[in-house]
Amino acid sequence: MEYLRKESIEERILVCQNCPLSETRNKAVPGEGNLHADLMFVGEAPGRDEDLQGSPFVGRAGQLLTRIIHAMQYRREEVYITNVIKCRPPDNRTPTGEEIIKCKAFLLEQIDSIQPRVIVALGRVAAHFFIPDKRGMTALRGNFYEYEGIKIMPTFHPSYLVRNEQNKGLKKLVWEDMKKVMAFLGKK
Repeated sequence: MEYLRKESIEERILVCQNCPLSETRNKAVPGEGNLHADLMFVGEAPGRDEDLQGSPFVGRAGQLLTRIIHAMQYRREEVYITNVIKCRPPDNRTPTGEEIIKCKAFLLEQIDSIQPRVIVALGRVAAHFFIPDKRGMTALRGNFYEYEGIKIMPTFHPSYLVRNEQNKGLKKLVWEDMKKVMAFLGKK
């Protein structure tokens, strides 16, 4: 019965027309992975590749996220990956507050259904969804916060790392964050 409820979340996202983004998307991107995952990754919004394929994090940033997940001793299928909003904003712009509010119930229902022990908030938009503190990522990252009893680890978005490939220090900071997540989850 629980499985059907989770499927219905995805079905509702796929046909959602709560905001104007539904008119410009190719495909809504509900998320994918283990519906009983201890570890959830939440990004900002689908990008061009995700909008075309209907899957989260499949472009260059997604390839980097997959490498991070593997380095953490997980496979993509063992974690759950989604975004704050489920449709691509035009030109990959940052989602508006109104768009986030319109999609909020879907993400909260996914979290309630999956019950992860840790959520990695990828980037500022995801971090601010869970942490009302409006400090930037540099100040927020690297520390656990709590949201509804779930540990939240904010870190830099993989697309930020891709855009700043020459800055190896950023990848090191993200890896430090992921080591804290691994330690909390009992991974060495």
